[in-house]
Amino acid sequence: MNTSLRASHRPLRAAVVGSGAISKEHLTFLSGRSQAAGDVTGRIELAAVCDLSPVAADYGATEFGAGRAYTDITEMLKAEDLDVVHILTPPASHVTLATLCLEAGANVICEKPITSSAADLEQLLGVAQRCNRAIMESHNYRFNDGYLTVREALDAGRLGDLTEVEIRICLPVTDPDGRFGDPNLPSPIHRMPAGVLHDFTTHFAYLLLGLTGDVKFNRVAAAWSNHRGVAHFRYDDLDALLIGEGPTGPVHGRLRFDAGSAPDAFSLTARGSRGWMETDFFQPHLRTVIPRPGGAQLSPIVNHVANGLGLVRDGVTNFGRKLLQQTPYHGLHRMLDETYGALADGAPLPVSPGDMLAAARLVDQLLDDEVRL
Repeated sequence: MNTSLRASHRPLRAAVVGSGAISKEHLTFLSGRSQAAGDVTGRIELAAVCDLSPVAADYGATEFGAGRAYTDITEMLKAEDLDVVHILTPPASHVTLATLCLEAGANVICEKPITSSAADLEQLLGVAQRCNRAIMESHNYRFNDGYLTVREALDAGRLGDLTEVEIRICLPVTDPDGRFGDPNLPSPIHRMPAGVLHDFTTHFAYLLLGLTGDVKFNRVAAAWSNHRGVAHFRYDDLDALLIGEGPTGPVHGRLRFDAGSAPDAFSLTARGSRGWMETDFFQPHLRTVIPRPGGAQLSPIVNHVANGLGLVRDGVTNFGRKLLQQTPYHGLHRMLDETYGALADGAPLPVSPGDMLAAARLVDQLLDDEVRL
């Protein structure tokens, strides 16, 4: 870790590389406009925005108050004394750009997937260690309110012993009018081992592993499909089942990506020996089914009433978020806030190298021919 960050009272100087859709969330945080993290301008200085497009770089720098705009990362690293660089470019460029930043003395926060394989990640972590700098992959949904509530319920034993985690994403990724579906302007993510679905497998992996802890999944089966036959898609559907042994018995994991169902959803359900809890990251809500006062006869009724009132409350809250144009990325802002605090204090980052490697290895395992259905 760069101990000078701990000793210095000056703001940490940050830069963003890449001006895609996710850059707005990073820049909103860095410019002190995040409702989730609050004003950070006293401890973070947004020094630069870099993008191959001069128009995009200039817009990002002007709109969010960055010091300068660049179109060449090498020029930026030479000109600026940076503490942190956010790499938000397509995945195929991550290793090269992260290596440049680490060797220039900057710590790195990188969007997922950070690399295309665990082997590549191990090499990149080796570069960070050699340069005495930190690198961290964004595991942003691990910091969302819904996930944290489920995690807290499991830790407190409210759901009993964990038996199953199901994570489901429904998105029409093959829509030709969408981000990935236009055959004339395909996304660079199509070149990843799982194609477009690789953009989501990291979420599956870190969320599952974050809830299952030390469970070792020794039986894995994954069905990767292209149900719609879109030529420039490798897959548009994933159905994976994982079975492992936890401290109190077997634990099942179910990972499901579906491009054909509606509406858009990103749901997580954790089941235990006493009850279950469900949330959704796109339309945040909580539904909890556990033993309630009144015993087995009245628990179903009390659960219905409690969940009904909760869904009404969550619906009103979500309507307010829509009016205020708030996104599901409050967890990203919380993660960044914790990360900058850790960098300033010389403390471990909230997403550890072990977390990153475990997620990458699970993605590798899901793609292994030996587990294909």
